[in-house]
Amino acid sequence: MKTSPPSTGEPAPLEPTVRNALRSPRLLRVEVLAGLVVALALIPEAISFSIIAGVDPRVGLFASFTMAVAISFLGGRPAMISAATGAVALVIAPVMKDHGYDFLIATVLLGGLIQILLALAGVAKLMRFIPRSVMVGFVNALAILILETQVDHLIDVPWAVYPMTAVGIAVIVGLPRISSVVPAPLVAIVALTAFTVVGAVDVPDVGDQGDLPDSLPAWFVPDVPFDLETLAIIAPYALAMALVGILESLLTAKLVDDITDSRSDKTRETWGQGAANIVTGLFGGMGGCAMIGQTMINVKVSGARTRLSTFLAGAFLLVLVVGFGDVVALIPMAALVAVMVMVSVGTFDWHSIKPATLRRMPRSETAVMLVTVVVTVLTRNLAIGVAVGVLTAMTLFARRVAHLTHTERTIVQDDDGSSRAVYTVTGELFFASSNELYTQFDYAHDPETVVIDLSQSHIWDASTVASLDAITTKYERRGTSVQIIGLNQASAERHGRLSGTV
Repeated sequence: MKTSPPSTGEPAPLEPTVRNALRSPRLLRVEVLAGLVVALALIPEAISFSIIAGVDPRVGLFASFTMAVAISFLGGRPAMISAATGAVALVIAPVMKDHGYDFLIATVLLGGLIQILLALAGVAKLMRFIPRSVMVGFVNALAILILETQVDHLIDVPWAVYPMTAVGIAVIVGLPRISSVVPAPLVAIVALTAFTVVGAVDVPDVGDQGDLPDSLPAWFVPDVPFDLETLAIIAPYALAMALVGILESLLTAKLVDDITDSRSDKTRETWGQGAANIVTGLFGGMGGCAMIGQTMINVKVSGARTRLSTFLAGAFLLVLVVGFGDVVALIPMAALVAVMVMVSVGTFDWHSIKPATLRRMPRSETAVMLVTVVVTVLTRNLAIGVAVGVLTAMTLFARRVAHLTHTERTIVQDDDGSSRAVYTVTGELFFASSNELYTQFDYAHDPETVVIDLSQSHIWDASTVASLDAITTKYERRGTSVQIIGLNQASAERHGRLSGTV
C-alpha cells in the first residue's frame, strides 16, 4: 500500500508556465517586472548595435521588439531574450556600407531562411560536441565583453557619473537582502532617473544615444533584384549571420538550462530564431539572436521563467520608446551601466579561476578555456572564439587519446618448432594513433608469421585501415605473412570495406 508523503502545510510550487503565471499574482509580478527591466536594458544596447551596423537607431529598436515578441511564441527556450545583437550587427555591417539598407534587409531574410534549413538538417544536435571547458570560456569571455562595452560610458564623462554608478551597483547588490518584491535593477534605474531629474544633474542619458522612434514598425519588402547577382552578394553574409546567431542562441539556451535545471528544445529554438529573423526583416529590422546579458537579467537577476517575460520585454520596449520616449530618454546611462556591470559579474564563472579549481583541473581543460576567452575577447566574435576553442579541445583530446594506445610484442613458439610474432594492440585506433602504429613493428627481425591482435582495440577510420595495409604490405615484401585477428564486428566491417582501397 502506497503512502503519500507527509504534508508540510505549504502548497507545492507551481510549474513555471504562462498559464500558471497568469493565474498566480506572485509569478505574474515576477514576469512583468522582469520584462520591464529587460526592456529598459535593451534600449541603449539596440541603439548601440544600430550604430555598429550603420543604420538608424529605430532599425535596431524595432528589431529588438519584433525578435523578442516572435521568439516568445516560436522559440524552444522559455524566458530567453532574443533581440538585435552586436555579433549580428558586425556580420551584416559591410552589406549596409557597400550596398545599402535594402540589401541589408534581404540579407536578414535570407539568414533567417538558412537558420530554418539548418534546423531541419539537425544542426542543433552538434551542440553535444561543445565541451564544458569551451562553455566556461564562452561564459567568461561574454562577461568580459559585457563589461568592456560599458567602459565607453565611463570615459570622458562628468564626475557625477561615477558616484551614481556606484550607488546603482550598491542598490542592486544590497536591496535583495532586504526585499525581493521589486527587482533591484528596476529600483536602481527609477531612483537614479528621479535623482537626475529632480536635482537637474547633467549626465549622459539614453536620449544622447540616438533618436527614439515615434511611430510603429511598418511592413517592409526590400527593393532588390531577385537574381543570382543579388544572391552572390548577400549569401556569404547571410550564412555567417545564420551560423553566428545559431551558435550564440544555442549556447545561451544551454546556459539557461543549467541555471533553471530544465531542458529546452534546441531544434525548435534554431528554427524559431530563423522564423523570428524573417519576421524582423519583414518589418525592416536588422536581425538578431539570443542576448546573454539581457537573458541573465531576465532569468538570473529577475527570476523570470516563462515566455511571458520575453513577450513583455518586447511589448514594453515598443511602448516605452514610442509612447514614453521623452521619459525613457531621461534615464541616465549610469543606471544602465550599473545594471550591466552586475550582469557581467554574475555571468562570469568565478569558480573556474579559483586556485583550488585550477590545481585539480587538467591543464588541457584550462588551456581550452583560456584559448576560448582570449580569442573571443580579441576578435569580439563569440562564434570565432567558440570554434577555435572546440578545435583546440579536439586537438588536445586526440593527442591525449593517441598516447593511450600501445603495442606489445610477444614471440610464440609453436609445437612444430616454428615461431610467430604476436603484436597485441591496446587502445583506440584513429588518425592520431594509427599514424604511429606503422613504426611499432620489428620488420627486420620478426619470424615468417606475424599476428596482429586487435581484440583490445577498435578501428575508427580509414587512416587506421591504411596503416594496417601499409604494415601488411611491408611484411609481405619481406616474405612474411600477416594475420589480423580479434576484430569486433564494427571494426571488421570497416576493415573489410576499406582495405586495399585507401
